[in-house]
Amino acid sequence: MLKRLIVHELFTKQCPYRLEHFTVQEDTSSFQLCRLTFLVSLQLKLNINSTTLFVIGMYKYLARSFPDFGSRGIVVGYDTRAQEASGCNSERLARLTAAVMLCKDIPVFLFSTYVPTPFVPYAVKRLGAAAGVMVTASHNPKEDNGYKVYWHNGAQISSPNDKEILKCIEESSEPWSESWNESLADNSPLRSDPLREISKMYMEDLSSVCFHRELNTKSPLKFVHSSFHGVGHDYVQQAFRAFGFPPPIPVPEQKDPDPNFSTVSCPNPEEGESVLELSLRLAERENATIVMATDPDADRLAVAEQSDSENSVCRWKVFTGNELAALLGWWMLFNWKETHPDPADRERMYMLATTVSSKILKAFARKEGFHFEETLPGFKWIGKKIHELESIGFLCGSMVPDKDGVSAAVVVAEMASYLYNKNLTLHQQLENIFETYGYHISTTSYVICYDPPTVKRIFTRLRNFEGENTYPRSSGGHSIVDVRDVTTGYDSSQPDKLCVLPMTKSSQMITFTLQNGIVATLRTSGTEPKIKFYTEFCAPPGKSDISSLEEELKKVTDTLVEEFLEPDKNNLIRRSI
Repeated sequence: MLKRLIVHELFTKQCPYRLEHFTVQEDTSSFQLCRLTFLVSLQLKLNINSTTLFVIGMYKYLARSFPDFGSRGIVVGYDTRAQEASGCNSERLARLTAAVMLCKDIPVFLFSTYVPTPFVPYAVKRLGAAAGVMVTASHNPKEDNGYKVYWHNGAQISSPNDKEILKCIEESSEPWSESWNESLADNSPLRSDPLREISKMYMEDLSSVCFHRELNTKSPLKFVHSSFHGVGHDYVQQAFRAFGFPPPIPVPEQKDPDPNFSTVSCPNPEEGESVLELSLRLAERENATIVMATDPDADRLAVAEQSDSENSVCRWKVFTGNELAALLGWWMLFNWKETHPDPADRERMYMLATTVSSKILKAFARKEGFHFEETLPGFKWIGKKIHELESIGFLCGSMVPDKDGVSAAVVVAEMASYLYNKNLTLHQQLENIFETYGYHISTTSYVICYDPPTVKRIFTRLRNFEGENTYPRSSGGHSIVDVRDVTTGYDSSQPDKLCVLPMTKSSQMITFTLQNGIVATLRTSGTEPKIKFYTEFCAPPGKSDISSLEEELKKVTDTLVEEFLEPDKNNLIRRSI
């Protein structure tokens, strides 16, 4: 079962001292609590107050929701972010979170050191906790910090729980006096450290996705890994050992935690080759074939593969998130079929992807006869769907119901090792996948807009493009045959014109399906002042003129951005990396 390995959820830059989320609405009191991100600047007291009030609100809601909250408790983890000027770092925010819960006699599983984000939802499930909190801003700028909140099933919280927590926060006017007692995190008998137990169980559970351990032990491949100044180094090393590999070669300049992210312009490995420079040069010196990079909280993964040299200069293929999804989806399917040769077993198999991810998994399902389901963007929705499927016994391989760069890294390593043993590279196998299931060529990018009224005006215009309640009819010279607007709940492809996906009034997202097979989506980021755009050409098997597909996709994408978003007119900031 492919999940947690698709890497498209992002983050935001917040107001320094308000629990308010960037949104396209005039009323900015609406926000998604699945990741509450805020600037930690010189406004230390205000931020600490806000943090404490947030945790008090969360306590109130959890106490109402779980009669056994006092025995189940909560998991709290943190990354390595720190703001030297204010002295407010992730560890301190985690200890304050623990103190609020402990002062109300709630057991707290507080990790004694920094951990990858996926350890928190994993611990919630394994320990039977009511909820979990991870203090992290993922790959945000260094000035930021924030929370990710998990429900008892290990999935990020979603509606209605997020809205109910917000109500509880609004009911709390002042922090409790006892909530400032940080010493409770050290002295309370209700505080325990799950680090050793969870690390051991996590590494043991990785065996569920390890299929060729004996081959791994003999693999001649060399791997380079960068943790991007974050938490990933030790855990990726352990994961490789669990699979029988020698540990990957670390990038020394980026191996240890550094909250200033001093060697990268942007601590997001998804930005591609420009931020992988140190990793690629080290791989060339070490004659390593594969480069991997996890983001600072180790829930995202980037992969590059060395291709043939040209004029003594190494060339690298940096895989997109959609390409990795295709490879990992194929790998899970391949190994499932090896252990479940009866085609009838595929009736019990599901693959999930968000609606802005590649449709390649849908093509797998159509050809191979298993189930495919699409969710709204964001891993909270995938986690929620995983829980629904688990409840009826149809899910396979649900170790962490969230993004997990640690397990993804070692799974990619095993896949690469297996393919190289068959004289295939990852890139060659990707081509094989496209030849079998159809080429899926995609583009993902964004523009930045800090002005919510402008964002609202852009999407209002699209909904009244050629008169009231009419959407655009063409783009790049191609007719638009279907429009889906999850903000309003409209879908022209459905008989009743209603979206199958849940309506999300608090964010903007419109998808256009063109006559030539291109699918294009415009959406606001749930956690960042960005308008993202996704376009994909889904060609049928047998159509392999890649250059013409790419040319057509670029033409449509450029036209869509210029005509629908009007970046110059609306003073939008184009992506710079």
